[in-house]
Parts: sequence; C-alpha cells; structure tokens
Amino acid sequence: MLVDLKIKNYALIEQLEMQPSPLLNIITGETGAGKSIMLGAIGLLLGNRADSKLLFNQNEKCVIEGSFNISEYNLAAFFEEEDLDFEPVSLLRREISPSGKSRAFVNDTPVTLDQLRRIGDQLMDIHSQHDTLLLGDQGYQLNIVDLYAQNEELRTRYGVSYRTYKKLEREYKDLESQLAQSQKELDYNTFLLNELSEANLQAEEQESHEVELKQLEHAEEIKLKLSQALQYISESEYNAASALKDASHLLGQVTEYGESFQTLKERLDSCLIELNDIGGELEDAERKTEADPQRAEQLQERLDLIYTLQRKHQVRTVEELLALQAELEIKVSSVHNLDAAIEKTKKALTAALQEVEARAEELSKSRTGIFTTFQDELHSLLFELGMPNARVVFEHKISAPAPTGIDVVNILFSANKGASPQTLSKAASGGEFSRLMLCVKYLLADKTALPTIIFDEIDTGISGEIAVKVGRMMQQMSQKHQLICISHLPQMAAQGDTHYFVYKEDRADRTISRVRQLSHEERVVEIAQMIAGANPSENAFQSAKELLALSA
Repeated sequence: MLVDLKIKNYALIEQLEMQPSPLLNIITGETGAGKSIMLGAIGLLLGNRADSKLLFNQNEKCVIEGSFNISEYNLAAFFEEEDLDFEPVSLLRREISPSGKSRAFVNDTPVTLDQLRRIGDQLMDIHSQHDTLLLGDQGYQLNIVDLYAQNEELRTRYGVSYRTYKKLEREYKDLESQLAQSQKELDYNTFLLNELSEANLQAEEQESHEVELKQLEHAEEIKLKLSQALQYISESEYNAASALKDASHLLGQVTEYGESFQTLKERLDSCLIELNDIGGELEDAERKTEADPQRAEQLQERLDLIYTLQRKHQVRTVEELLALQAELEIKVSSVHNLDAAIEKTKKALTAALQEVEARAEELSKSRTGIFTTFQDELHSLLFELGMPNARVVFEHKISAPAPTGIDVVNILFSANKGASPQTLSKAASGGEFSRLMLCVKYLLADKTALPTIIFDEIDTGISGEIAVKVGRMMQQMSQKHQLICISHLPQMAAQGDTHYFVYKEDRADRTISRVRQLSHEERVVEIAQMIAGANPSENAFQSAKELLALSA
C-alpha cells in the first residue's frame, strides 16, 4: 500500500506530501483545486508519458516519489523476474527534467518506463471516469469476467498455445507462398541449371584454353623462333654452348694459379649446364610445336561456349558460373524440399490448433461457469444501491480462436422493471453506470491482491441514501485494500478513515495547489460546506456531524 507520496514541481503543485491511511482515504476540494493533478502525478509514478510543459517551474526538474509497503503481497518473485532488489517498503521515483528527459527508479535502481508500468500494475489500480466508460467495451468486459473467475493461469496457458499456433500458421503461409513463387521459377531455373551442368565447366579451364589456343594460332612463328634460338645455343658453327665449353677449358688451365680462377670456372660450368638444359627444352618444345587446326577449332568452340554463358549471366569468370550453378541447384532442390517442409509444418499446425481449441474450451468453460454467480451478486449489490429492478445478463457467443480465446462476452443491462436488457451504452445512465462499475470493482476486489485502489469520482450521478451505501461499500473494501477516493459527495466524505482537502492558494505571482489532512473539527466544516456551500447553516453542521457519527 502507499505509505508516503511526494510531488515536487508538477503543474500547480510546488511541493506536496501526504501519508495515506491503510484504509479508506477521502480527497475532497473544489473543482479545479488540483485533485486530478494529483492523479496525473501518480500516473507518472506508474509509468505514464511525461510532458515537460506541466512543470511548475520550467527551470527545475519534477520529482514524484511513492513509498509502498508491499511486505504482505508476495511480490519478491516478481521483483526477481525484473532483476530488481526487493524491499518490504519499496520506493518508486520518477524525474522529469526541464528538457523533457525522463528517468525512473525503483529502490534507487534505474528502470525503463515499461518496467515501471509493470511494477505499477502490481501496486495500484487507478479507476477514473474514463474507466467507467470502458465498461461498455467488450474486451474490457471479458477482462472483468476473467478477473472474477480468476483465469490468469488459464488465460496465460491459452496465450502461449495461441501464439505458437499463430507462429506456425504464418510459417505455413510463408512456405506455401514460397512454393507458389518457386514453382513459377522452377522451369526457368531448371533450364539454366541444365545448361550449366551440360557445359561441365572446370575451374581455371578458361585461362589454360586461352593460352593453348593462342599458341596453336601462332604455331609456325613459335616453331621458327624456337629453331633459331636453338641454332644460337647449340646447333650453329659458332654456337653459345661450344663457346662456353672452350672458355671453361681455358680457365681450367689457370686454376692452379689462384682460387678465384677455380671459382670462375665453376660458375662458368654451371652456366654451361643451364644452357644445355635450356637447349634441350627448346628442342623438345620445337619438336612438339605443330599446327593443329582441329584442336584449335575445339578450343575456340569451348571458349565461345564459356564466353556466351558469361555474357548471359553477366559474370567474368568460370568460378562465378560455377557459383551460380551451385545456387541454382539449391533453388531447384529447395522446391522439392518445400513440399516436405510444408507437410511437416501442416502437421505441427494441426496439432497446435487442437491444443488451442482444447485450451480455449477449458478457458471458456471457466468463464461461462461464473456467469450466474456473477450476475446474482451484481443484482444483490445493485439492489442495495437503490436499483431493485436492475438486471445484468452476460451474453455469450463462440468465435474463432482469437488472442483472448473463443468467447465474445457482452454485458447487457436493464435498470427498469419489464425492460429488456440492452448493451450498456444504450441502457445505462451516468449514475447507473457508476453504480454498476462500483459493484463490479467491489466484487473484483475480493479476487485480487492489489495493494492500493484509487477511485476518481466513482460516485458520479448518485446522492442521498445511495451515496451513504456506496461509502459503506468503500469501507468494506478498505478492510482488504487501501482505498483513495476523490469525491464531491458529503455522504462519501464522511465515510473516510482519513480525509484530505485539496485547495488553491493565491500568491502574488501565481496560484498553487495544496493538500492537508483534516482534523475531526475541520472535517465537520468541510462536509457542512459540501452540503450547503461556503456559508453553511447550523442545520448543515448538524447534518455533517450526523454523517460522521453514522460512519464511525
């Protein structure tokens, strides 16, 4: 529950601090005094979006802090899941800088706004007038049914199954789409693959073929040049090999005169050996070099095929063609593999749908099983709140599996005897809406372990004895939950365990909003003024005292 609230530099609030009672806290004040501003600040503490324009002083940051005693609400595991330190009295803090930058902390650990919202959902429920309008929304009505039936575990299990089913459904549709597209391309890809496969391309063959063809095209010139070179090396009268041999012989005659001459002779002999090897290779190359028009034609045809494939596929090398061939093989084979993948996914999808239907049926059975009890309890509470002829009917239909199950629930309502129940938007007035919503909240309060509930003018449209009964219902709820109620009704104000008064204070430069806890005597004055205006009569004071005495 909220044990301490501090608001600094927000809207009309310069500085505010309050320590709510663990029971029923009533907040009153004139319209525009700042009650809704307090709710806005609490909303920021629970993760709502921030607006730097709402700063009281545009040069200072806004700070909102709330201390919550959560020692009895089994939230340690939740804090562990959020990777946060659990403290029996936990501190939530929100800061908004003049630049609009927002920071949030839980027990002095920085958290994201999403984390702050999740934690806030565990600590506090703010019921505003907007929530009363939400009662007409079918999704909201279904959530009410689930809360009453305590279907959290069933709904979670269904949600897991449903998400698995939808994921498989998307995969199945994607595979079918891929198959349809692949089948359109299959013939063309198969043609391209066959063309490349029949070419039987070999890595690096293009380069070797180009070299060999060039040699065949210039065979006569090459043979002539090789023959001439061979003449100079070993076959002419004055060939290089003979000259080197003679030079080596002459050097051999002077080696005894110096070691350097021996070295020179050895080097010359090495040159002679190398020259003879070159001559042998030239002779072999010259002998093998022959014009071969048939081989040249074969090479040219092979290269023409390679060049044609390269132009067709806009690549430059055989290696790129081989890579393309491998890619086409994958595409063609994948079409056949898709059939198997589709069949496998279809079986998984069928099994997932069966599980979804089973979970949905289990959830639906739990929901419909509480309709009668829920209706009866609502009738009883509405009777107490001055609506003896009110009827609530849960209209139920089955739909295809959806994120929330297979149930479509519509709450029908009739306030008058003999009138057929209709949708809430058609059948209920503002006051009837408020009373019905209060009854719903009252019943749900027993089903939840929420520490704090805030009601913002849930007593709209009611008065007199009904307002007294609403206040008593609030008192009963406050035995299990901390309640903070903003109200304009004296009957409600008298029921509070603690009473706070929100008011405006005019300074020389601006107006600020303040709040103070009222003493018993101040409560008498405030309630009397709520009854009769700024200058209450003695009768109004007496009525205020009687209301307070009735609530004691």
